[in-house]
Order: sequence, then C-alpha cells, then structure tokens
Amino acid sequence: MPQRSPRDRPSAASGIRRRQFIDSVNNWTHTAIMSRQKSNDPASLLREHGVQVTAQRLAVLRAVSDRPHGTADDVAEVVRSEIGVISRQAVYDALGILADKGLIRRIQPAGSPARFEDRVGDNHHHLICRTCGRTVDVDCAVGATPCLTAAADSGYEIDEAEVIYWGRCPGCLAAAPDSTGD
Repeated sequence: MPQRSPRDRPSAASGIRRRQFIDSVNNWTHTAIMSRQKSNDPASLLREHGVQVTAQRLAVLRAVSDRPHGTADDVAEVVRSEIGVISRQAVYDALGILADKGLIRRIQPAGSPARFEDRVGDNHHHLICRTCGRTVDVDCAVGATPCLTAAADSGYEIDEAEVIYWGRCPGCLAAAPDSTGD
C-alpha cells in the first residue's frame, strides 16, 4: 500500500471536527425536511432514498436546509465552515444527487444561478427581488393545484408547474428613493 505524505493525510483535528459534525447532523431534526419524511435522522433519510451517507452529503443537506434558496456557492461556503475542505465539484455532485432523489429542489430563475431548497413535495412557487435577489416561497394562489390545470395541455400529463414572480422586496422598496415626484 503506498504511503501517504503528511499533507495528504487529514489532520486529527479535522477528523475530530468531521466526526463531531456527523454526530451533530445525526442529532439534528429540521422541520422543513423531517416533517415530510419518514425518518428524523438525516443519515437514515439518505439511506432510505438509496444515497450513500458521507460527511459531505450530510453537510450539503444541512446547508440547503439552513440557507434556503442558496446557490451552490452559498452551500459550499456553509459546508466549508462546517467540515473544512470540500471541492466545488463535490458540492455540485452532492446537490445533483440530492435533487435527483427528491430530497432537495433545484430552482433555475432566468438569468440567475441555480438555487436549492429543501421544501419539496408540495406545490409552491417563488418570488424573487430584482434588486437584491432575495427569494421567498409563495404558496399556490388558489385551491390545491390550479396552476397544474393548463388552458391547453397539448396532450401532456402535467405534474409540476414552475412559476417565478419577479418584483422588489419590502427592504429594497423602502431603500429606494421616492419615485412619486413629491
């Protein structure tokens, strides 16, 4: 077996930090995910969906939960603060797997980087501030799923609608100069 150089080996501190992080994640229950899932243990949740449990995937799942509507770079920043070093590609890979398995949702606003959230399994939309980019969830306007009833479905079976409202958030409106001319 080839011997690893000291810089290739994880430090004892990073190993301890990683174990502490995994323990804290395993004890974590986040209502947005866990109230909709069978398991209250994130590691079990991954296993139930056929996803191999790794410190990186647990950290990405937690980061998406802690920072809803964050970009991959936002998620990477949170993950690095939790477990130390992780490549951008590892974050993208984890986000892709979690989205493919339905544990998180990928939102792709026009002209913006993809955003990720853990609110899955319901029919909701998004409102994005054109000024600061703040994104919030907006429940479907009326009834259970009116946006899934298209005027003309062209023979498709519609199972999801992606609606994004654009505007200015209250903070940006308050900070904007008065444009009424008074």
